[in-house]
Formats: sequence, C-alpha cells, structure tokens
Amino acid sequence: MRRASFIGIAAASAATGFVPAHVSAQTATLKVATLPIDQGAQAYFAQDLKFFARAGLTVDVQTLKYGQEIAAAVAGGSINIGQSNITSLAVAYERGLPFKMIAAAGLFNVKKSTSYFLVAKNSPITVAKDLNGKTVACNGLKNITQLSVQLWVDKNGGDSSTMKFVEMTFPEMEPALVANRVDAALMATPDATTALDLGRTRVLSIPFDALGHEWLIGAWFARTDWISANADVVKKFVGVMRETAAWANNPKNHAQSAAILEKYTQVRVGSANRIAFADKLDPAQIQPQIDTAARYKVLKTAFSASDLIAAVQ
Repeated sequence: MRRASFIGIAAASAATGFVPAHVSAQTATLKVATLPIDQGAQAYFAQDLKFFARAGLTVDVQTLKYGQEIAAAVAGGSINIGQSNITSLAVAYERGLPFKMIAAAGLFNVKKSTSYFLVAKNSPITVAKDLNGKTVACNGLKNITQLSVQLWVDKNGGDSSTMKFVEMTFPEMEPALVANRVDAALMATPDATTALDLGRTRVLSIPFDALGHEWLIGAWFARTDWISANADVVKKFVGVMRETAAWANNPKNHAQSAAILEKYTQVRVGSANRIAFADKLDPAQIQPQIDTAARYKVLKTAFSASDLIAAVQ
C-alpha cells in the first residue's frame, strides 16, 4: 500500500479536533520527535548532555522514520514538538494546518555538506543529463530532498520532469543502488557515510548547493494552539536548542556528538562533515526552500518565510 503523504496524514490527524493540554515542566513529560539524521540530532545531544534537565524539562525523545509520521503525531497530539524540513512545513502551512516553527535545526553550508547524491560505483551516470528518465530515491516525496535534486538537474543540463522519484528510508537506499532498483539516491549522514564506506557507491553531486551557499534545512515545530498554551515550556525548549547548537557547532565536541548520534541512530558516523546548526530562525535562510517549492508547484505560490515562524524568538 502506498504510504500516505505528509499532508494527508497530518490533515487527518488535525481533523480529530485535538485540544492540547498544558504541559507543566515539573509534572509532565514533553514529547519530542525527530528523524535519525544529523540534521535533527539536537534533541539527542540535549537529552544526553542533560541540557533539557537543567532547563527544568522532562523530555521523551522519540525517533521516527519519516517526516509525515512526525507531522501526524504533532497534529494529533501524541507528540508536542517535532523536527521537519522547511518545505514540508511550508506545504502544511499553505494547506491550513496549525503548525509554526519555534526553533532552528540543521543548516546547509556548502563547505560542510552532510547530504550527498549517490550512484552505484559502476553506474554510467556522470552528469545531470544522464539522469533523464531515471529513478531517484528520496527520504520524502515533494520535500527538499526531491526538490533539491530537481533543481540541481535542471540547472546543470538535465530535465527533471522526465525523472521518477520514489520514497525510501536512508538505510534502504544503498542496497537499492547496488541492486539497480534505483539509479541514484539523496542520502544524509550518518547513513551516507556508512554507504560510502562500503565502497559500492560514489558521490555524483551535492544538490543542496543548487539552492544557495547557506540556508536552513529544518526546524522544530509545534501546533499553534499548543504553543500558546505552553509558552513557558516553548521558551525553555528554544533556549535549549540554542545552547545545543552552540555546543554541537564547536569542533572540539564533534567526537562526543558523533558518539551520541551513533547511540541513538545505531549508524556509524565516522569522520564525515558534521552539520552546522542555526541559532535562530532567520527568514532569509528559510526563503530558498519556499521559493524552490513554488517553482516546482509543490506550493501554489511563494510567501514570506516570516509567516511560518511563531512569536517566541
């Protein structure tokens, strides 16, 4: 059965009429969900380093496989705060779902890329036009993983309208490439590092650089009504994310952060580039994803990135 879309699941959950309860930092557990990748690892670091506890927050960090699962859980109330890519949140906003971003997550920087477009080592694909008519695996359809590939292909002489995109988890991608079930795959660390270390794949390009040299990949978000009902908890969470970003961005802490990420994801991190984390939600760093989504008709029209940000910064 085909997996339901980010919007389909979230909309169904939102329709249940969930009314968020107030979360007391002293008496209740804050439920947070992220994906098992470097981009969303702040929650893992904050939990292990006891940053949450020092801020007076009791947090249950859950790992889900797909962004749409996180969206559904936040919409339905089983998760209070989730981490997602900006494109998916922009689509949710356009469809009227009550989500707002409260804190920044992973930041793309062309000098520190942690996402790689891979092909099998013996693949004949060497340039963008070789991907015409080919099948590409992404961790979500019509989100930034797909759109960045489309933009890169179109900017470099190919025609992305001829390509087919299929959804897979990151661990599924390397075996699919080797078995020729897909022709290329966009993978993020730590899974990309593991795939490359096996020696059966190679890097074709870094599609994220098609959007610009630096922009925000993902953010932490919650329902607008939950944010209003839990303003103190939200401010504490935002503060912890900033503290964690500063800690994780320090190269002296990369060995420790790699060990923590491996603990939660069960995937070897190795010596690959580590993602940078933004310390705030900057509309200028968010706008590239919105504009790209509008270009490829994932959004009906572009809008101001400021519309996605909750007033808690």
